[in-house]
Amino acid sequence: MVPKRREMDPAIWSRLPEDLLDHVLSFLPPKKLLKLRSTCKHFNSLLFSPSFLSKTKCSSSAFSCFILLSHPQCYDQYPLYDSTHGTWRRFSLPYSLLLPSAATLLSSSKGLLCFSLPSSSSFLVCNLVTLSSRTIDFPTYPFDFELLTLVSTPSGYKIFMLFAKSFPNYAFVYDSTDQSWSKFDIDGFPSMILSQSSHQEGVFYKGSLYFTTPEPFSIVRFDLENGIWETPNDANDHMTMMLPHELTFFRLVNDGEESNKLYLIGGVGRNGISTTMKLWELGCGGNWIEVERVPEMMCRKFMSVCYHNYDHVYCFWHQGMICVCCYTWPEILYYNVARRTWHWLPSCPSLPHKWSCGFRWFSFLPHLYALV
Repeated sequence: MVPKRREMDPAIWSRLPEDLLDHVLSFLPPKKLLKLRSTCKHFNSLLFSPSFLSKTKCSSSAFSCFILLSHPQCYDQYPLYDSTHGTWRRFSLPYSLLLPSAATLLSSSKGLLCFSLPSSSSFLVCNLVTLSSRTIDFPTYPFDFELLTLVSTPSGYKIFMLFAKSFPNYAFVYDSTDQSWSKFDIDGFPSMILSQSSHQEGVFYKGSLYFTTPEPFSIVRFDLENGIWETPNDANDHMTMMLPHELTFFRLVNDGEESNKLYLIGGVGRNGISTTMKLWELGCGGNWIEVERVPEMMCRKFMSVCYHNYDHVYCFWHQGMICVCCYTWPEILYYNVARRTWHWLPSCPSLPHKWSCGFRWFSFLPHLYALV
């Protein structure tokens, strides 16, 4: 005979000190916490409390991980590929976060999404799990920005972008901890990187954002803390980054801070025509060590897709996968780092065939304690 389940007297719960009650709640799984938020204001406020979230046992592992597609025709619906279960889904923004049709998804980082809202001259950073959001006004008007990159930090996030259509050029950095913009005078470097792929965000690695330049190929970085542009190839730099030979294009990818690695994927050939694609990993002293090459048939398909127009190529990291995308193609070529194998992620079955360009893919990792 199964004994009856005994419930705790509500009177006992009501007399618990608030800090002790919060400690008990911190052991609940994320989905239980989300259900509790509608029961009282205090439970709802816990989802926005850094002190509570720092001790909660919740983590992003409690949610599936997704590759999200943003397209000019998506409006408020986004195709999602569930990389945990290998299935496609379709996601609609909740009513509280409905955006104007002109809104554009620009960047993602650890559960946060950053949209541009041109009609209100602002950005919107939101967490779709907690349904929390913050509107951030443009730092100046009019504001023609480039290369926006959202970067998560231990205390919040930063948003980097270039304002390069003025003289002198400027870099702007928004810091969520003090909710303010910083403006940095810059010279020379922006014009180099702006003529490269406009779809490739900066790659965060060891406190700096790294960018690639067109020919003559090089790597430049922006120190987010000090607002300084640097070239890792400088003689006084502690680590040079001498690029592989015969590159026709290249992109950088970090490993999402899982082990603090930096990868380079690029085409190899002559006269601007790639005959193969290779993957390198940054080794000790700044040497690029070849890891893998893309299988011949996959390489041919990818090159035919982008028509050797490498400005359309961009890359990102997603849960142990290096994803290589083309702005004009609905499929993703990815490398499984653990298995050392290349694969094609097929296009979403619900996508209309008439969509021929505008495919922007993002890694989306739902996170309960990604604060806006």
